[in-house]
Amino acid sequence: MFKYVALCVSLLTPLAAHAASDNQAAVNEELRTIHQQIQQLEQRVQQSAPAASTANAFNPAISLILSGSYGSTEQNPATPASGFAMSANDSGHSRGFSLQESELGFSANIDPLFRGVATVSLAPEGSSSVENAFVETTTLGHGLNLKMGRFFSGLGYLNDQHSHVWDFVDQPLVYRSFWDNQLADDGLQFKWLAPSDTFIELGGEVGRGRNFPGSNRADNNGAGAETLFAHIGDDFGISSSWRTGFSLHQTKQVDAVSNNVPDALGNKFSDSFTGDSRTAGMDFVWKYAPNGNPTVTNFKFQAEYFQRKNEGTLTYNTATPFSDSYSVTQSGWYAQGIYQFMPFWRAGIRYDQLDSGTAQLGSALVGKVISNYGFTPTRSSVMVDYSPSEFSRMRVQYALDESRQGLPDHQIFMQYIMSLGAHGAHQF
Repeated sequence: MFKYVALCVSLLTPLAAHAASDNQAAVNEELRTIHQQIQQLEQRVQQSAPAASTANAFNPAISLILSGSYGSTEQNPATPASGFAMSANDSGHSRGFSLQESELGFSANIDPLFRGVATVSLAPEGSSSVENAFVETTTLGHGLNLKMGRFFSGLGYLNDQHSHVWDFVDQPLVYRSFWDNQLADDGLQFKWLAPSDTFIELGGEVGRGRNFPGSNRADNNGAGAETLFAHIGDDFGISSSWRTGFSLHQTKQVDAVSNNVPDALGNKFSDSFTGDSRTAGMDFVWKYAPNGNPTVTNFKFQAEYFQRKNEGTLTYNTATPFSDSYSVTQSGWYAQGIYQFMPFWRAGIRYDQLDSGTAQLGSALVGKVISNYGFTPTRSSVMVDYSPSEFSRMRVQYALDESRQGLPDHQIFMQYIMSLGAHGAHQF
């Protein structure tokens, strides 16, 4: 630092030498003042350096997400969409005031080769569960990455996003029906990022298949589920960017029991299914920000489509069982737009739709199991949220849920989401 003082002195000395004698004292005094200020600045830097080093050295980084909501629904939130009674049907909705799931997160580099992440879900009832807990590589090179442990699958667009970054209070109907809101598994994920100007990412996963639509089988030595996905993206000038993706998922269900499944006569029984479940999906996202600056206004459009085929053996009424072949192809999609119309304020609209398909039934199931519901489940949602910073968000949402035949549901939700501690960047 003192070399800069010397430089200042060397520049100012010729001026002082040519100054009048009555100004010499003033010039010397000014030089001494500059020297003292630089010394004080050096001392402040030396004193603050250890404190900054200590703060940055904290390992691991810790975060806590706090959220709560108020919900008003006309129908029972647990009632499934018509034609999807054999799905998991976790809407995530609660009536009245409720504390929502809290997330306690830990992340850190382990050594030059690995990084670790863990997220513990704290349920309002007081229980806890491991949402994510994985290790991933940091130095494989050549665009390669390996993840090991429990993680959200890379299929689709929304699936690997934590709930606190969702643009609506809840997931689309297709995620609720096909993935029990979100697909997570225990296993391995391998990704490759191509060395090109265009964003190209290819990946695959093998897992236990522990969550719906799979079955968590303790007697299976091999992989219970496999996933393939590909993502491609690029920019349109400086204001727009896009990404599209394709996904394939395969798993097996074994004695998967569904309760309160309606039959052709209007009765409700417990049915079970054993067979293969294969799902294909497509997703698309487009983002626009004037001149590439999203802080004032920006717009995001996204849409996803999934089609699933279940094929195997269905057991009708497990108390007095009838079993035979069963095959059905079902699908669902959503489209949504989110517009930040001024700093801190956003508005969004979303439309969901499902198709329960027409089931192919063995002769023992004809007249007992509904093959065609003749109904299209839909839902329309609008929301407005306010985010004074990246750490806090308040939201109001209204939805007209017409996913249950003859049971329209006007839904109102209010929600807060607060983030404490470390806050990593969100994905595209």
